[in-house]
Amino acid sequence: MKNLVLLLALLITSTGIAQRATDSIMLDPQKQINAAQRLLSGNYGSAVTIGAYGEMLYNQPEGKNGEIDVQRLVLLVGYKFSDQIQFVTEVEFEHVEEVFVEQAFVNYNVGNNVNLRGGLMLVPMGIVNEFHEPTTFNGTERPAIDNVIVPTTWRELGVGVSGKFNDISLGYQAYVFNGFKSTSSDGEGGVAGALKGSNGLRGGRQKGIKSTVDSPTLSTKLDYYGIPGLRLGLSTYLGKTQATDDVEDIPGANVGITMIGADARYAYQRFSARGQFIYASLSDTEEYNTLTGRDLGSALQGFYVEGAFNLLPTGKKQKLYAFARYEQYDTHASVEGDLARNDAYNRTDVTTGLTYHIVPGVVLKGDYQFRSNALEGDDVDNRLNFGIGVWF
Repeated sequence: MKNLVLLLALLITSTGIAQRATDSIMLDPQKQINAAQRLLSGNYGSAVTIGAYGEMLYNQPEGKNGEIDVQRLVLLVGYKFSDQIQFVTEVEFEHVEEVFVEQAFVNYNVGNNVNLRGGLMLVPMGIVNEFHEPTTFNGTERPAIDNVIVPTTWRELGVGVSGKFNDISLGYQAYVFNGFKSTSSDGEGGVAGALKGSNGLRGGRQKGIKSTVDSPTLSTKLDYYGIPGLRLGLSTYLGKTQATDDVEDIPGANVGITMIGADARYAYQRFSARGQFIYASLSDTEEYNTLTGRDLGSALQGFYVEGAFNLLPTGKKQKLYAFARYEQYDTHASVEGDLARNDAYNRTDVTTGLTYHIVPGVVLKGDYQFRSNALEGDDVDNRLNFGIGVWF
């Protein structure tokens, strides 16, 4: 009983420390940190740091029933073994029925500019894959590009290095990961494919769940923050997909991937803007589609630009952003062989709405999405969205 009381006291104390240390929403792109970074920087003498973020959303397509969903609730725990070695983990509950480990890694600070990391980590591609907490982006839903092309939340097992060189205003990350899973046996003498045209690589995320690995992949990112209010990012991802042992020697079982991303975030007084471009070139897709019967494109491409203006005075803690985002993304930007390009996969979304930060850590969102694709005569439902997001 005594031990239980001590444990509860420790958790309560840790919670207070974590909340005080993170009691501000960092909207300045140069200072903005994500959940894992907050855990790593927020111990302040405490061994345990805890936190959470979550989203409750309402989506209303035109002419159809709406959907209300606890889309995600993520619990965060960090442990400080020493001044140099810390552990970070995120456990995610999706739709009140699925449980995933989103991150679980050890960070070893070996010097002022160098951190060694190993475990389940986010792949540093674009903005939202690393900064996906609901108070860090406008719009009830994450940008669609970060769903079908990046694809968020993209995390895999690996090891690597990260750090900053403040004298040249440059941050860096480099990791070796296991890759996307492309194929496996279908149990009936055939081959099942995890990748397809409508959402590209998304179905191949292994998420650290009994992941198969054959050939490791390389992921890198550089962040430049030398101009006030501006943050620029350049990401790369190189490697091949992974196939299970029983099919990996079959021609077409694996696909080569070369992905590059460029992103920018800017803030000045009450105005902010961001943009992102992602391009992925896939090799051997003709053989892959022949083997699996899928319709995977040989190139995926997308971009968005967004502007926002705070309608409240600069000095107020509350913030009310009116924003608009234009995004265009195509998972059949190019195709190989006899596969016909599907114009339904060439999509455009225009999202406009309001983001109201009631207090640091609590946000109300509402927006309307005008959605379309390039397929003649194909109607895509526009959508009204509302949401509540929290992060502490």
